[in-house]
Amino acid sequence: MEYTATELMICCAARALEDGKTAAIGTGLPCAAAMLAQRRHAPHLVILFEAGGVAPHLPTMPVSVGDSTTIHRAVMATSMADVMQFCQRGLIDYTFLSGAQIDPYGNLNSTYIGGTHRRPQVRLPGSGGANDLASFCWRTLIIIKHDRRKFVPKLDFLTTPGYLTGPGAREAAGLPPNTGPHRVITDLAVLDFHPDTKRMRLRSLHPGVTLEQVQAATGFELQIHEPLLTTPPPTSEELDILRREVDPHRYLLQRG
Repeated sequence: MEYTATELMICCAARALEDGKTAAIGTGLPCAAAMLAQRRHAPHLVILFEAGGVAPHLPTMPVSVGDSTTIHRAVMATSMADVMQFCQRGLIDYTFLSGAQIDPYGNLNSTYIGGTHRRPQVRLPGSGGANDLASFCWRTLIIIKHDRRKFVPKLDFLTTPGYLTGPGAREAAGLPPNTGPHRVITDLAVLDFHPDTKRMRLRSLHPGVTLEQVQAATGFELQIHEPLLTTPPPTSEELDILRREVDPHRYLLQRG
């Protein structure tokens, strides 16, 4: 069955979400992944939105984190302060993030590119809630396009912490132990982080993608998971749910 890179990324993200876990998500691909997971294998997945929706059953794709659908059949309609408090208290298992740049330790930049903070070449939106979520949620899932401009050896600005400078650095900075980046999902591959070095590691290649393609699209040397896996393609069930229930109007799926 034919599928797009966007559909494969959503399926990979959905598979990472377990039934009964909690996940702080935003709109776009993370929301589609959570909706797919909830409809397919994780009916008791607890979704939280930054604006205050807690445990909704999403009838349609929300257009923002404050959309009224984010409190449809929800357990709670509360505030951003409460959702961030849940995060800081260790009550949120997963969060989804992205950024303009990512480095070998999973640190993210969404502040500026080039120049200085006062005079950047490109000014970006900044952290929003990303720093809090990556600091205190147990596992961070990162969805990002795979190219050398994004996968860089050194960030222009560190907006959101991954493993900072390596083993022990998060804990030395005062962040909770056993937290940090879990998976990086791209249009070419799925990556994780070596448990000892905390550096990014190629875990699986998407169907038809070669190791050489991934390394050429990465601005630093990747470690390789042993064995190197092949990402399972989307199943007909996953694609049917995605196309018929999650995004029937192709707001996201038309992106390729």
